[in-house]
Amino acid sequence: MNWLKQQVANVAGTQEPVYGPSAIQSVEKQAEATSYTELRPQDLKWTAMESTSVETQTFYLIADNGHIGMAQVIYSNVAGIRTTCQFNTKIFYPDSKKTNLWTSDALDSCGFDDRMLSFYADGCAVTLSEDATSYSIKSVVNESSIVNLTVSRIAPGFQVGSNGTSYFGTDPQHPWGSMRHCFWPRCHVEGSIITKNGEVDFKGGGLFIHALQGMKPHHAAAKWNFANFQSSTYSAVMMEFTTPPSYGSTVVNVGGIAVDGEIICAGAVNSAQHTETKIDPDTEWPEPIAAKFSWNGKSEVGKTVKAELAGPLDQRLDKIDVMEKVPGFVKTLVGGVVGTKPYIYQYSPRRKMELKITVDDEEKVEEGILFSEATFIS
Repeated sequence: MNWLKQQVANVAGTQEPVYGPSAIQSVEKQAEATSYTELRPQDLKWTAMESTSVETQTFYLIADNGHIGMAQVIYSNVAGIRTTCQFNTKIFYPDSKKTNLWTSDALDSCGFDDRMLSFYADGCAVTLSEDATSYSIKSVVNESSIVNLTVSRIAPGFQVGSNGTSYFGTDPQHPWGSMRHCFWPRCHVEGSIITKNGEVDFKGGGLFIHALQGMKPHHAAAKWNFANFQSSTYSAVMMEFTTPPSYGSTVVNVGGIAVDGEIICAGAVNSAQHTETKIDPDTEWPEPIAAKFSWNGKSEVGKTVKAELAGPLDQRLDKIDVMEKVPGFVKTLVGGVVGTKPYIYQYSPRRKMELKITVDDEEKVEEGILFSEATFIS
């Protein structure tokens, strides 16, 4: 009967019944036995589900010249009836001297290579190299944002646990939904995005995330926290979501820390806290003013690793009304659910943040660039 109720909610777009926390099998359970696994080429395959889902490949760019950017492919399926693809780009200019650039374009003739490792569409291609160490991202679908980037990993990729996936459903053997993330935490970026105001060079650092929400997004998560820190030595990434009350408001947090050629630690024993907030009068969401991100884990040789980023977030880079910005097909996924009003708050403090990292008893502190997001859905 629970399965039937869930299917009705899935198709109708309504809120789900309260199943309780036992109806999510968090990836944290996997991580108790295996904190993380390094990614193999097959772990980077597109799943392209034939049921309700949202699958993304997102490349976060932190340029040496101060620009911050993003390039993203979204592959979405609505109830197994319609598949739609979208290519998004965003540029944040240093010191907010120019208005943020945002482009979002529907893609036609979408498909994959035979191995499901590369994505193609008219005027757009995201191609994994033969040795599976770099992606080429090219797009001419929007003359305001012509993309030609290469993102190469300089540390191993990872997924938390054995497969990076949390499962939803009252029968663990037959889950009705899922959430998966895999990461290239530390990348080198070459190339540019050509805008109507000129070419923006994105040579610098980066982060790649392949994510799959195998259910309606607002059924899986009520809120999100995301942190991407890049410095000369370290990269730290964290992705946290909190389920709606239907799954017990369960918090799932995955993340890790890497240096060139090595993952220092990765797992699910991390936390994201908004240490100071204010009510946004436009949305009534508690907008974060300051935050603390904490990582905990073990190194490959068993050393205890702890790391922390904390401080004010400064003036936000942007506030995104998701229902205004996203294409119609995503609105169909969310439906007209009462209480669902998704907003994304984006930040990158102008002053460099300090990552404090301790391996056993040896502490190091290094400044770097933080890009973070706080998302509220319901």
